[in-house]
Amino acid sequence: MKTVAVLGGGISGLAAAYYLCKSPQVAKVIVLESSDRFGGWLRTLRRLDGTLFELGPRGVRPAGAVGRNTLNMVEDLGLSAEVLPVSYSHVSSKNRYLYVNGKLHRMPSGISEILRTVPPFSRPLLFSLASEILVKRGKEDDESIYSFVSRRLGKELADIAVDSLCRGVFAGDCRNLSVRSCFPPLFNAEQKRGSLTLGLLLGSGPTPQISAGPLAQRSMKESWAQWSLKRGVEALPESLSDYLQRSGRAQLQKEAAVKHIQPSASGWKVHLEDGVISADHIISALPAKALSCVLPPTCQSLIQQLQDISSVTVAVVNLEYEGSVLPVKGFGHLVPSSEDKGLLGVVYDSVPFPEHNRPSGQTTRLTVMMGGAWFQEEFGAPETVTTEHLLARATESVSCHLGVTSAPGWTHVALHKDCIPQYRLGHFRTVESMRSFIKKKNLSLSLIGSSFDGVSVNDVIFSGRTAVEDLFGGGV
Repeated sequence: MKTVAVLGGGISGLAAAYYLCKSPQVAKVIVLESSDRFGGWLRTLRRLDGTLFELGPRGVRPAGAVGRNTLNMVEDLGLSAEVLPVSYSHVSSKNRYLYVNGKLHRMPSGISEILRTVPPFSRPLLFSLASEILVKRGKEDDESIYSFVSRRLGKELADIAVDSLCRGVFAGDCRNLSVRSCFPPLFNAEQKRGSLTLGLLLGSGPTPQISAGPLAQRSMKESWAQWSLKRGVEALPESLSDYLQRSGRAQLQKEAAVKHIQPSASGWKVHLEDGVISADHIISALPAKALSCVLPPTCQSLIQQLQDISSVTVAVVNLEYEGSVLPVKGFGHLVPSSEDKGLLGVVYDSVPFPEHNRPSGQTTRLTVMMGGAWFQEEFGAPETVTTEHLLARATESVSCHLGVTSAPGWTHVALHKDCIPQYRLGHFRTVESMRSFIKKKNLSLSLIGSSFDGVSVNDVIFSGRTAVEDLFGGGV
């Protein structure tokens, strides 16, 4: 029976604690969070009139093993009736836009649209897909996303679609991001099948076996593209915290910053501001740089590698306008770096989740994402940028891109410093090397969270599950 300390009370730390509480081999779980709340980047602003605004992730994708895994957890937490699903047939799933050459362009979706030329592209997407089958397999063990897509699908798709996609998902520059670590299915498709088209059609290797519970089965039957919760995505970490507190085995501590950790005869001594905690094992859900600051000097090579994993800062501006102001209906639009480096994209929140709108009278909720890998270049140091400057840039973009002439009736600006890790070329080697150092030194330490094995909500929850399974050798 072990005592396990979980460092970090964001969604991955809470998920690890949830899976630990399911194991009969765990006597006690201690979750240590440095801030005054649990949930990390999953944060919902709930206004008194019932309107909700997401300050971090919004819709969660149900697809694949990791998507099923999260839905199984949602169901187990008693949240099934709270789920707000958005199907693939919904207008926000079918209509996604790119803002290119000063105009909104709807992304092709469906067979008929890949057969013809759809601006801003100069030829039908089918041409790129058909010729892709003939492209030779890459010889390197990693490659930038930009190089990979240019080589296999052509420069135009890389410059416009993939550049925008990486800005939307990672707030990053596809020229510096690793295809192997950011989009493993694409890398594996080429390695196993010699082609993305064949890999996606025939499969490209084993995926984790996660059985679908009733909620995950419903998501497949009803063809969900994404989902949220009635009280916003923060209801998920809130429910996890409640579950852990009720479990009788977990101890949750807020405002409990870890100063340093020290190996001991039985495992670890965790030094806090006001005391020391003993643990048999540590699961770290801290960002890579934060963990590097608390490790003992004997872990110098691990510290160095953790410090090499960089993150970007994103400004998130929530806007509410009176009436229906959008010229188009859809999920939102992304902006390639060639068009506007500072502006990553705009999400039309009211379209996929009208349930989060103000209950009375028509309003339009939008979220503008800015900065990322271009933050410093466009806005200067995060410490010196003003809320007014970010808000002005966001409202100007909405007016310019969407033709909205009115001023927003309500606004909120959040600056998320170092919120999205950037998996650069060779990231997989760095992570492998860190885990082999831990194994070689026989350290009772697991690394989870967005710095290592995927940045999505589903990925980080699954990393918590994997760490617990590895620790006890078996399913949870």
